[in-house]
Amino acid sequence: MPVSHFRAENFRCLERVDFYPDPRYNLIVGDNASGKTSLLEALAYLGRGKSFRGAPTNALVRHGQPDFIVFGKLIAGERVTRVGVRNGRSGLEVHIDGVAGAGIAELAGILPLAVIDPDVHDLVSGGPDQRRRFLDWIAFHVEPGFLGHWRRYRRALKQRNAALRAGGEGLEAWDTELIEHGEKLSDARRATVAVCRERLEAQGTALLGGDVGFEYRPGWPDGRTLGEALTEGVERDLTQGATQIGPHRADLKLVHDDRQARRLVSRGQQKLLACAMVLAAAEVVQERVGWPLLLLLDDPAAELDTDSLGRLMQAVFALNCQVIATALDPRVLQFPETPAMFHVEHGVLARQ
Repeated sequence: MPVSHFRAENFRCLERVDFYPDPRYNLIVGDNASGKTSLLEALAYLGRGKSFRGAPTNALVRHGQPDFIVFGKLIAGERVTRVGVRNGRSGLEVHIDGVAGAGIAELAGILPLAVIDPDVHDLVSGGPDQRRRFLDWIAFHVEPGFLGHWRRYRRALKQRNAALRAGGEGLEAWDTELIEHGEKLSDARRATVAVCRERLEAQGTALLGGDVGFEYRPGWPDGRTLGEALTEGVERDLTQGATQIGPHRADLKLVHDDRQARRLVSRGQQKLLACAMVLAAAEVVQERVGWPLLLLLDDPAAELDTDSLGRLMQAVFALNCQVIATALDPRVLQFPETPAMFHVEHGVLARQ
């Protein structure tokens, strides 16, 4: 849902910020360390319940304060939803339309959002866990029942690992649970890749100018069921004290022009490929939920030449979602229509 009003209190350098973004295009300018990224981070927290920069909660609370608060008024047609999140010393507290007790999954369902920041290339060059999270975010929105299988698999995995460390006592019972939900989890991921593949490849080709491919690897050997692979690897698991195969080891293989993308493309190309992935995911999820997503762009010009940046922004605007972007220089980003302009200095936001 587009955000019509956002407020952050005691979030990093932001003592109190009230932000009324345009439903289409918004540009926030300011010097380095002025608070631009902190504002986007606070916005993303409203839909994710965590920092997209990987910061712990205590690093997000303004110095000398016990907690931070983020609040948003979201509008989609005639539907209005109010969401508030408090975190800090008192722990995480989520309110939706004045009712407490919701969790992070509810936030993600109400405010699906995508982020492109200067570290987005890690989606390509980083470890498989980042690509699993990327894939799982899409699956959460497009595959019914995904979250339940994900939660039950994680629980079974934790218990199986405990049984392995205890010498294998009770292992068979947890194997049954792990196999059932692990296979369903993997099936949901495969279905998600199938739904997204055409968009992923189209976005990748548009931004990189070459063929882009994606292949899901489930986390156990081809030609084996998960149960067979677990049985074959049980001695190794007992030695290691942890389950070595399964959906928690899955990956999304990325290929660009017949090369494994994470190893061979340049950093700039990695950023473009990662951006293509984020935009394709946003396109699929936006179509599924039926309202414009929130897309946060933190300094999208970083590490991109003029032509590459132009292709990226053209793809961004084609999504028709709510865009909130930051830049050091307002002239760097060319919008199809004049965006709402804001300036940040020392954590204070002002509309221009």
